[in-house]
Amino acid sequence: MAAVPSSELDAFYADVDRADLRPLWTQTGLLPASPPIADVPYVWRWSRVRELAARAGRLVTVDRGGDRRVLALANPGLGGEPYATRTLWAAVQYLGPGEFAPAHRHTPAAIRFVLEGHGVWTLVDRDPVPMAPGDLVLTPSWCWHEHHSSGDGPMLWFDGLDLPMARALDAVFFEPGPSSTVDRLVDPVSASEVAHGRAGLADDERPWRRTHSPLLAYRWSDTDAYLRDAVGRSDSGHAAVRFTDPSTGRDAVPTMRCTAHRALPGVRCPSRRRAGSSVWVTYEGAAYAVVDGVRFELGRNDMLAVPSWAAFDVEAIEPTTFFTISDAPVLEALGLARNEVLPAHQDVTSDETPVAATGSV
Repeated sequence: MAAVPSSELDAFYADVDRADLRPLWTQTGLLPASPPIADVPYVWRWSRVRELAARAGRLVTVDRGGDRRVLALANPGLGGEPYATRTLWAAVQYLGPGEFAPAHRHTPAAIRFVLEGHGVWTLVDRDPVPMAPGDLVLTPSWCWHEHHSSGDGPMLWFDGLDLPMARALDAVFFEPGPSSTVDRLVDPVSASEVAHGRAGLADDERPWRRTHSPLLAYRWSDTDAYLRDAVGRSDSGHAAVRFTDPSTGRDAVPTMRCTAHRALPGVRCPSRRRAGSSVWVTYEGAAYAVVDGVRFELGRNDMLAVPSWAAFDVEAIEPTTFFTISDAPVLEALGLARNEVLPAHQDVTSDETPVAATGSV
């Protein structure tokens, strides 16, 4: 092919630019060998988060507009965005005694994992769901939900949402709702548990049109019993359980995988990489996590962000239970899931440091 005059080539590129087109052959970084990750491994310390949440409880009311008293985990690698990872919103919500967080609904799905406190219940599409420490409560996409406290002390829980994913898809919708007139004295078991609280059994008259689990509450007593039995039968000293839709066996929320893990003292789980990110909450015990060679010490209710494709493993210092959320169902549904078990545990190159690359607050 004969050489093209530079003036003609320059004119061509100028015309392409004016047509709002981009030549593929001039683009770099579109198809990297591995994903360029912006979010970083990071720990939010419960002692600090709880103190700030309690101060918010004294200083900030729960009113229309904000609707919720929530402190979102903001990963320092994301330039100030209120996201724990690129795909996951994680936060701590604080509700004081006798308070009420008004009804609303939104397309992003949400889960609540209770960290401490008693006397709160969540109304989900007119079904009052009591909440207690260790419980997982669902507020699925576009379901009306509000929070009520009948207790004499505060309740704090971990919020997980698929908000970043819904926002990236331009699919976020929000609608405020009316105040509830439901009696605060509710049954200890929600209607969803009565109808769907036994695996394999369900109300035969209920239509199955929803994509999320019809069971709205997964009780800590059941989770604890499962993990205790599974660890007792395990040769590895580690067990995990996934929270699923009892009618289908799929994930309880179609966009977020919720799991609980338990490890015995001295047990270090295999080092893995996976496409997609996760957030780990240390509900009980103490452990070390190693993320891309950096070791993080984890205590009760500390929260750890694990970016996509980061080498990751944990070692229990004492009997330890984690609650986790991840974006795994979305990657699996799109055929983008990728997992790798490393041949040996990764070496620890440094302990956590409070710097921009990795750290804690």
